[in-house]
Amino acid sequence: MRGETKKQSTMLSLRTPDERVPADHPLRRVKDLADGALGMLSETLEGMYSQQGRPSIPPEQLLKASLLMAFYSVRSERLFCEQLDYNLLFRWFLDMGIEDASFDHSTFSANRQRLLEHEVAKRFFAAVVEQARKGRLMSDDHFSVDGSLIEAWASVKSFRPKAEDKRKPPDDPGNPSVNFRGEKRSNETHESKTDPDSRLARKGDGKEARLAYTANALMENRNGLLVDFLVEPADGYAERRGAISMLKALKKKRVTVGADKGYDTGGFVQDCRELGVTPHVAQTSDHRRRSAIDRRTVRHPSYLVSQRIRKRIEEIFGWMKTVGGFRRTRYRGRDRTQLAAYFVGAAYNLLRVAKLQAAT
Repeated sequence: MRGETKKQSTMLSLRTPDERVPADHPLRRVKDLADGALGMLSETLEGMYSQQGRPSIPPEQLLKASLLMAFYSVRSERLFCEQLDYNLLFRWFLDMGIEDASFDHSTFSANRQRLLEHEVAKRFFAAVVEQARKGRLMSDDHFSVDGSLIEAWASVKSFRPKAEDKRKPPDDPGNPSVNFRGEKRSNETHESKTDPDSRLARKGDGKEARLAYTANALMENRNGLLVDFLVEPADGYAERRGAISMLKALKKKRVTVGADKGYDTGGFVQDCRELGVTPHVAQTSDHRRRSAIDRRTVRHPSYLVSQRIRKRIEEIFGWMKTVGGFRRTRYRGRDRTQLAAYFVGAAYNLLRVAKLQAAT
């Protein structure tokens, strides 16, 4: 029998968003982990707001909204707030009822500086890492490090000389005509007028140069979880500088770190040894320079294991750029880009931890 379309909508509903979400939905385990991490930040979140005045949007909702944007590849905060009006899954994840009004996209901008001042994103990422460590899902002895370029939210047209005369008005303020032919441009003489923290960089020989940041990831080798995620200016030394900074933050001795041949420099290897870290760096095959890794390192079987497992760090960057929406940052400035990096890194870890817990 053919069904008929109901013309009159239901005036009263007794179903909650929790009842609409399947009991075996994979996001349920992720939600429990996220709520547990946010519970560790209760005192920090309490100190962010005044005890007087009109109640604001709960910061827990804003943090979990950033996770949803990474999970479901939502390209902007404005689009997320639009979907929040009709997406019951989003409302359930944010602990909102069907009748609750969704917040405006400007709420993210209004609270971003507050999150930066209290380092909430960094603390939340560390809480997720601590959950994985307590669950014995992370290695304490073997790590891998790598870096990748993240495109800046700035056009190459904004890369102008530092001493440029600003009194000369452009022919078109929205999209000025720019001719770079015959002009030598470098980070020493030029800078972006819209995002001064970004740097002109390219991925390799023959590739086009773009304004970008360098994202450095530190991965543990047991389950491929992200231990630290650091954004640095793309100046050519950011990968090695960021790797040493993250290894110092570990405050551990007698650990190994796997890396590709881009880290095969005397300075990086020496810094690792001074920190008590064994550098399992791929030996360079270029005949123009000698490898800084000698036989006392490559002779051990653990060196081959590190070289095999370190390639899994590319999976982290692949997920972040294709699913997490971090191929190009949505914000201007290094601080705000670092804020987004921590949220995307926490989203990746939450998915991995939930999957590993389900398997065990």
